[in-house]
Amino acid sequence: MTNVADQYEFVVGVDTHAKTHTYAVVETTTARTLDTATFPTSPTGLSRALAWMRRRARGSTLVAMEGTGSYGANLTRAALAAGLDVKDVRPPRRAARAGRGKSDTIDAEAAARTALASSVERLATPRADGLRSALRVLLVARQALDQRRTADRNALTALVRSFPLGIDARRPLSDAQVVEISGWRLRPSDDAATATIRDEARRLAASIRNLTESLETNRNALSRHVDELAPGLTASLGVGAITGAIVLTAYSHRGRVRSEAAFASLGGVAPLQASSGNTVRHRLNRHGDRQLNRALDVIAKTRISCDATTRAYVDRRTAEGKSRREIRRSLKRYIARQLFRQLNAIMA
Repeated sequence: MTNVADQYEFVVGVDTHAKTHTYAVVETTTARTLDTATFPTSPTGLSRALAWMRRRARGSTLVAMEGTGSYGANLTRAALAAGLDVKDVRPPRRAARAGRGKSDTIDAEAAARTALASSVERLATPRADGLRSALRVLLVARQALDQRRTADRNALTALVRSFPLGIDARRPLSDAQVVEISGWRLRPSDDAATATIRDEARRLAASIRNLTESLETNRNALSRHVDELAPGLTASLGVGAITGAIVLTAYSHRGRVRSEAAFASLGGVAPLQASSGNTVRHRLNRHGDRQLNRALDVIAKTRISCDATTRAYVDRRTAEGKSRREIRRSLKRYIARQLFRQLNAIMA
């Protein structure tokens, strides 16, 4: 492991916000804060900030930033284009603020000192741009679309169960019933109340159909981008367009995740010791990227249901006395290893 102080002469900590970023330059040999400043997030402000960094940090410089993929995304692109090394650091925990308070300057210095106290290999590298950014945008959009469709379907189900609209809603509404409701027209025999309720039901059904079409378009786009970035990834059993996109956004590019163990830890599937006395066991890891963990869980469940080799593994571990949860945890760890090696082989 290489210490940050051994590789860089200066660390610039950045506390990112929507309107302004606050910067703190720390000298690595003495851990002394040389200067702090705040600049706006406009293109001109970013240019001024980079010029200020070059004046204050005359030597090898590491930029340690909170939120490289959100508020700090534009600064990350500008810093990388300027030839600076950028790492993503987590904000300090609440307990670490005790007795120190909180301000943008304090947070910027904390970001720099967090990086300074770490090894270079353990600092997170920002995700790559290009199609990988498009995948992240599509996944966020898909989540929003799916939530809206679920809310509309629940509202429509409640409506047809509360009023006599001629729809059998004892079970969840089928797609055929949604199509039928979306085609309702105004009936002359309906009174004002019935006409209003039927019109709202029709609106909800039409919204559900539109959102379903949008989700299908979203899925097709995800599939194209995944196949372009990682050819053959979706050929792995259980890996589809959505799970493949989640895995790709977490992995991003070769070198961002230093090892298969780090990838498993990122996905929250690295085993944690839970031994005591005569009991030797591991437990689930509830940390890490929960979206990546969910994708690994979907892949594991798919393989358990339709892969003979995986079912044989489950039967063998069950005979050893392992619980279904422990077996799935181990299986997800193996899947993380397999995917990491496959991505390392097929991606640049």
